[in-house]
Amino acid sequence: MAVDKIAQWLLEGPPWVRYRTRLDLLGQSHDDPQVIADRHALISHPQVKEIVAELADWPGRMLTNHKDAAHPLHKLTFLADLGLKVGDPGIDKIIKRIMNRVSPEGPFQINIRPRDKGDGQLAWMLCDAPLVVYALIKFGLSDDPKVQAALDYLTSLVRDNGWPCVVLPEFGKWRGPGRKDDPCPYANLVMLKALSQLEETRQGEAAAGGVKTLLDLWSQSRERHPYIFYMGTDFRKLKGPFIWYDILHVADVLSHFESAGRDPRFVEMVEIIKNKADADGRFTPQAIYKAWAGWDFGQKKAPSAWLTLLARRLTSISGDAQTPAP
Repeated sequence: MAVDKIAQWLLEGPPWVRYRTRLDLLGQSHDDPQVIADRHALISHPQVKEIVAELADWPGRMLTNHKDAAHPLHKLTFLADLGLKVGDPGIDKIIKRIMNRVSPEGPFQINIRPRDKGDGQLAWMLCDAPLVVYALIKFGLSDDPKVQAALDYLTSLVRDNGWPCVVLPEFGKWRGPGRKDDPCPYANLVMLKALSQLEETRQGEAAAGGVKTLLDLWSQSRERHPYIFYMGTDFRKLKGPFIWYDILHVADVLSHFESAGRDPRFVEMVEIIKNKADADGRFTPQAIYKAWAGWDFGQKKAPSAWLTLLARRLTSISGDAQTPAP
């Protein structure tokens, strides 16, 4: 197996980088001894174990801002992105607690402060519920009836221009800072993130509509800023992990959809990302989340192996856009 310079550098990184590099870039099988060894090191790593322990009391602290990078919701999806599964130490306990908090409509609930005031309550919004479904699918629960019901309900909320700002019925007519007819860019992103994990939903009409919405917003980024989501200078800064609405997160999600991969607007996004590499082909964070200061993507002074892996996955070794497996 030929390994290029960047891949070799990634294989010298932390275990989560080595593990995902072997699977996502080098195409090694899950039963490869090197993959198994790196996965064991990943699961056993103190930084990963710390997150797993924190999520043991899911849903944990109240969510007051969906951009809160330290919130358990985003740490849950990060564990899923790393590749943790059902049966791994601590994961089954987290899953059980999530499964015990299902709304009457179907989506899983987290601890949310309603209308930006008062105490937290179990609830869901379209800017958090898809992320829980995404994590559960990644953990290996795509066939679970509760997961299927949640995804079906959330998918049904799509409109002609993608997904709007939607909250559970108890919150009434509340919505974010936008017109009711506008699509919510972040809701579209996280819904596509969940739908990208299954072949049948990845090929569906709802996903096609969401992909079109994100690409349209990109091409109209100077004129349209629904719900105060911009695609300007800050949007184009590379940062990790995948939490909010930024170019690397959007491009990564779109890369799972065949229709996006052929679209020149997606290709333009990928080219912008590729051009941020240094002379050695590595990527340095241009913005950071302070809550992740202990990780290699939590600083802006040196190339990050994790960020380089995320950027590298968007292109093939030859530099052509590709559609990766979920």
